[in-house]
Amino acid sequence: MALIDNAVYVQGRRTQDPANLNATYEVMRDRGGMAWIGLYRPTAGEVRSIADEFGLHPLAVEDALTGHQRSKLERYGDTLFVVLRPARYLDAAEEVEFGELHVFVGPGFVVTIRHAEAPNLGKVRRRLEAAPELLAMGPEAVLYAVLDEVVDEYGPVIAGLENDIDEIEDQLFGNADADVEAVSRRIYDLSREVIDFQRAAQPLAGMLEALRRGSDKYAVDLELQRYLRDVLDHVLRIVERAGAFRSILENALNVQSTLVAQRQNEEMRRMSEAGLAQNEEIKRISSWAAILFAPTLIGTVYGMNFDHMPELHWTFGYPLALLMMVGLGFGLYGVFKLKRWL
Repeated sequence: MALIDNAVYVQGRRTQDPANLNATYEVMRDRGGMAWIGLYRPTAGEVRSIADEFGLHPLAVEDALTGHQRSKLERYGDTLFVVLRPARYLDAAEEVEFGELHVFVGPGFVVTIRHAEAPNLGKVRRRLEAAPELLAMGPEAVLYAVLDEVVDEYGPVIAGLENDIDEIEDQLFGNADADVEAVSRRIYDLSREVIDFQRAAQPLAGMLEALRRGSDKYAVDLELQRYLRDVLDHVLRIVERAGAFRSILENALNVQSTLVAQRQNEEMRRMSEAGLAQNEEIKRISSWAAILFAPTLIGTVYGMNFDHMPELHWTFGYPLALLMMVGLGFGLYGVFKLKRWL
């Protein structure tokens, strides 16, 4: 059912729970109180019924029906249209899950339209009903409490992102066997989540400043301005933390690239050293092969079974052949040594 909670408040106190939207309009007109209508994924007919009753601007109604809006605050006469992006962190998937909340605030009414489970507006309503003096400040007090809840729910998101960034730093510097590609992918994915979170949270600072200033149509209660300033302080801290996370992840990606390059250079150095060692072995083998080649050749020639070589009949024929073998071998060895030094 789209209508989640529905009540009319007089002087900050809940007076009646109308059964439907039409009854809410009647009670509001009869008692002159403030209507707070909470809807969850309403139909187009329900949104247009509210728009007709409270005179909502067609562009704001279209945004509320279409969804997928950025965080923003727009003024249409004496009515505010606020889009918020509540978030929660899914630690297992390392993702920030974003919802969407539309709030219409006008003279004597607040309409909240949720398109996701977050934020917990039931908690917001119970908090305000327990503080009638705050709720008596009017529709802007409800908007303040909704903003405060959305910003409070950003806290666990910041904690989850920080925890995963710490794990990435441990992987970078404490685990040499970590999968390089997996770490790089994790850094990139987490950077994207941080950027999306920044886009959701950063506009809240300007929105809260605009709410504190009020408008020509009405002035914001001084006490409510203090409450809004407190929320603004929280938002600024969250935005600063998110910006710091983004810088850390960018640096981590650069460090990861440097470490990958160093590992590649180290691997190339080891391969070069192995190649040089192999070359030395080949030189040694070639040198010995050259030394043995000459005696083998001469021995093979003079060991043939024929009698038509004159030097075989010389008195010093074989000794001379042996000297030739030794001399040729050492001569070739000297040539190889000379080439090595050159």
